[in-house]
Amino acid sequence: MRRRLPAPVCALLTLATVTLLAVGATVAPAQAGPGAGRDPEAPASFVELRRVDPTIIEEIRYFTPHNFMGVPVTGYEQPLCLLTRSTAEALRRAQRTLLRQGYSLKVYDCYRPQRAVDHFVDWARDLGDQRMKAEFYPRVDKTRLFADGYIAEKSGHSRGSTLDLTVVRLPALPTRPYRPGQTLTPCYGPKKERFPDNSVDTGTGFDCFDTLAHTEDPRVTGVQRAHRTLLKTTLEREGFTNLPEEWWHFTHQPEQYPDTYFDFPVALRSLHRP
Repeated sequence: MRRRLPAPVCALLTLATVTLLAVGATVAPAQAGPGAGRDPEAPASFVELRRVDPTIIEEIRYFTPHNFMGVPVTGYEQPLCLLTRSTAEALRRAQRTLLRQGYSLKVYDCYRPQRAVDHFVDWARDLGDQRMKAEFYPRVDKTRLFADGYIAEKSGHSRGSTLDLTVVRLPALPTRPYRPGQTLTPCYGPKKERFPDNSVDTGTGFDCFDTLAHTEDPRVTGVQRAHRTLLKTTLEREGFTNLPEEWWHFTHQPEQYPDTYFDFPVALRSLHRP
């Protein structure tokens, strides 16, 4: 999709960079030397969100098959939210605001390795694989995913300051597990007909490839619009900016790594430990 998120006290390992001729950005590769060929590690400024604020609900969709591809995504070894520390601390401040109002943040995706983005791209090129179309892109032809901006070869998530999230009314009810092969319903339908998510009603489900997911779409009114506004204004106060095409997508500014796309796995082993 237009994809656009800090275990300190160890020294920061120097990461070699590869210049991308097309965009002038860098991808952080595996460490050179005796350990060459191993997975790269995260900079020391990345942390597990749960260690910064354990009250934020986590439902890491790409670790599971309940996503627009219908399979767990490459690079998600554990259901974790990894972010730069400054982003995680900003989320903690936003969470404190929401808790006082009887709500909690819930994250769907945080840092995303480049290998996961590559998996998205490969899937988008396979026009025969449309197993999740009925839920995630029922009104979009798969041949249009690149042209319409739903899939891209780079994502801001790979830089560590971008994440996808929503709001849950407390006390949080459990979300029924997704069962592969179950009947799918459109992500833009009425909440009672969509996949049962314990979040508030924002007019569409997460990762809905549809113009109704645009944050300010005029068709979204009433309580649904109020919930989008609650999420957006709360996060904006803490330095986040929203991607207008996706009500759930936010980036903390200024980004610590605005030009680097990391590829370490989503796993605790990627983090520096004291």
